Amino acid sequence: MSTNTPPGGSPLRRDLTLAAWQVVYEQRAFWRNRARAFFSFLMPIMFLVIFATIYHGQTIAGPHGAISYDAFFVPGILAYGVIATTFVNMALSTSILRERGVLKRMAGTPLPGWAYVTGRIGSTLVTTAEMTLVVLAIGRIAYGVQVRLATLPGLLATLVLGSASFTALGVGIVRYVKSAEAAPAVINFAILPLTFISGVWFHSNLSTLITDIAKVFPIRPLAHALQYAFNPLTTGSGIDAADLGTLAIWLVVGSFLSVRFLRQPAGGD
Repeated sequence: MSTNTPPGGSPLRRDLTLAAWQVVYEQRAFWRNRARAFFSFLMPIMFLVIFATIYHGQTIAGPHGAISYDAFFVPGILAYGVIATTFVNMALSTSILRERGVLKRMAGTPLPGWAYVTGRIGSTLVTTAEMTLVVLAIGRIAYGVQVRLATLPGLLATLVLGSASFTALGVGIVRYVKSAEAAPAVINFAILPLTFISGVWFHSNLSTLITDIAKVFPIRPLAHALQYAFNPLTTGSGIDAADLGTLAIWLVVGSFLSVRFLRQPAGGD
């Protein structure tokens, strides 16, 4: 009994190759769109330089002692950068692709749907990794902020789970965006107010109703988990189980919304 194998190898290998090329294509499209690259990639870095320079040398009081403002803000702006390169980037670009009919037309191409989605997600994660490396380099070289080897597991676990959660949510929220024109307003409304009450920009030890509400949403757990890993007073592996648990819940929510959207990109039930 013989099996016919396509000239390019097995079907799975061919599809994986197509997905890899889709990553390359998405990266080229991302960097050629200057506005998209600026707001998703360069703006968090710009905020890092501005705020860290203004407040450089100052300290903030934490529950276990005082730490430098830089050690608090570098992971906070890293959280914002992860959100910008995953959630904001995916939501805006997917809204545009849906309105242009690209998502529907992909069904008539040789590229499998899962390979196309994998390529877009892969490109997003590559951009997030690039932004993370830049933020870590600037934090280390310019402001003396670094992650200790002992707390590196906490940093990596948070980055992986946070990136996955916000990527899924970025695709899923498009279901509730009526048009590409409305996308920036909807996405910024969903993100910016929460960043101000989630400890991204400012530190507060006070437990208020607002901060309790912020803990329910994924931004505060992401920011806090990264700040916990960066905190020089943290002991152990740097993993905050409660924060990672919240991010895992939002990953499930985002995955559910993404699947529903991808089944009907045009919206509706």
